[in-house]
Amino acid sequence: MKLDIAQKKFIEELKSEGKSGATVVAYNKDIEQLLSFLSSKKIEEVEKISIEPIVAFMKDLGEKNYTPKSISRKTNAARTFIKYLAKEGYLKEDISSQLKHPKFETGAPRILSKMEYRALRDSAKNDVRSYAMIELLLQTGITISELAGIEMKDFEIKDETASLFIPKRNNKESRNIPVNKPAVEAVKKYIEDERSKVSGASENLFITKTGKGLLIRNIRSTIDRFFRIAGIEKAKVNDLRHTFVAFHLENGVSISYLAKVAGHKRESTTEKYLEYIKKPEKMDKTELTTL
Repeated sequence: MKLDIAQKKFIEELKSEGKSGATVVAYNKDIEQLLSFLSSKKIEEVEKISIEPIVAFMKDLGEKNYTPKSISRKTNAARTFIKYLAKEGYLKEDISSQLKHPKFETGAPRILSKMEYRALRDSAKNDVRSYAMIELLLQTGITISELAGIEMKDFEIKDETASLFIPKRNNKESRNIPVNKPAVEAVKKYIEDERSKVSGASENLFITKTGKGLLIRNIRSTIDRFFRIAGIEKAKVNDLRHTFVAFHLENGVSISYLAKVAGHKRESTTEKYLEYIKKPEKMDKTELTTL
């Protein structure tokens, strides 16, 4: 089988598994880059794939000054692709385990101070949609892709609070997240002042002026702009999630409960944040507080 055909089948498989659009695009680009390298080595059929040229591809990336983190991501894409080929019987042997990730140290999470996230709020206070997105990210700890995927039916308002349903996706289990009063008020104002006035809108909670669902890149560029306006340096959208987790651990929320709310597959992922906060004496709360 030709490698380009195998790539198309692999991408269709990812889509059928419910991978996010951003994840599919990232995998597609990484595999496309790998296959271009293999093609330069006269390898254009699945049956001719071996571990040596793939390792050579990763080494070539290092020589081109790709970061270890980028190479690790491409390694993961290559391993997933190989596993798929072996599972489907296109490749006789699963050689994915022979491909090793480069060693690199993960930096400390960027946790916003109270002054910083208040400044971010203030910078967006006159833009009801952006303010609602920032408040929801900060008060629930959801990811940017989860924010982009929220539909109106997922946000169930109950008086001053709400429940946000995040469906199963990218191997994460579905979960219900409690939404506090500040976030509910921000979302309600956005719906009443802007969203309700757009006719023929999609099912997405956050939409463009023409009614289409906001894309991840639109959300990222918007919030990055407000980081700059607020004068907050070296911050990214995902730092709102880091801040959410760190804040609640510091306020005594139990690791097991917070891991479920955040959608962490392992409690150890949540526990790592303890290195960067002042740990409370007791961590047994099973309700969220307000940032």
